Amino acid sequence: MADRLILDDFVPFLLSVTSNRVSSRIATAYEALFGLSIPEWRLVTVIAEGTATTQAEIGERTRMDKVTVSRAAIALTQRGLLERSPNSQDRRSHHLTLSQAGHALYDEVVPKAKELEARIFSRFAVGELEQFTHMLRRIDAAAKESE
Repeated sequence: MADRLILDDFVPFLLSVTSNRVSSRIATAYEALFGLSIPEWRLVTVIAEGTATTQAEIGERTRMDKVTVSRAAIALTQRGLLERSPNSQDRRSHHLTLSQAGHALYDEVVPKAKELEARIFSRFAVGELEQFTHMLRRIDAAAKESE
């Protein structure tokens, strides 16, 4: 008989469940306060950080699929929070930038995001959070290497 898998002891399962629980908590707040879904907020944040300018780059950075990124970009554009301009190097894609309203929304959401993070992780010492963040980055790197 093969070894049994106990989900509550299986680290990938625990990571997934915990991530979903934290994301759900944050999604509820962002939707209620700002009318933003998690994918929309991720697009706004990634673009505000200047770490991606096309939908493909955003998908790579956030690990969201193309359809999710596209729907979020369309919704944000329709709300006047995002601007799209032609990509001269690839006519199938667009460069995405935040509009003035998008920047204003970002500036409004950031303090709330930090407040939610602080509330969720308030039970942990600074050193524990630093170690946890370091471990998450190592896990991510190990997962990338095994792709």
